[in-house]
Amino acid sequence: MRQPILVAALCLAGSAVLASPAEDALEARHGYMKMISIEMSTLAGMAKGEVDYDEAAASAAAANLMALAQYDAPKLFVEGTSSDDMDGSDALPAIWEDKEDFNAKFAAFADATAGIDQAVMGDQGNVGPVLQKLGTTCRDCHKPYRMDD
Repeated sequence: MRQPILVAALCLAGSAVLASPAEDALEARHGYMKMISIEMSTLAGMAKGEVDYDEAAASAAAANLMALAQYDAPKLFVEGTSSDDMDGSDALPAIWEDKEDFNAKFAAFADATAGIDQAVMGDQGNVGPVLQKLGTTCRDCHKPYRMDD
């Protein structure tokens, strides 16, 4: 029984070695953005009334967004991972042309998450303003630095 598990572990380890740093960064970046999307979707469902308001779930989603905002995500935007360089990348080359502004936009997202775990508590009406604030920071970064879908 141990042999198949060992073989599987070695295969996984081998495949990780084959990935380039740029591919790893792109994969991590996609995962990071997916986690943000999941938490935002939880809040959006409540704000729109598509899902019953659940204070604990809203606060947990907001706390997760706060934690994600503390991660140094700009380090995942390494040279050679723009939409011009890699298939599957939506990152425009403009990111590397103005790294200072790009980093400032990520900092604005972190600032916008401050205290949102408490701000969404109370009732459904408190979720919408939090989403608007976060959505503005997302848009402010996506517009200049992300390829349109």
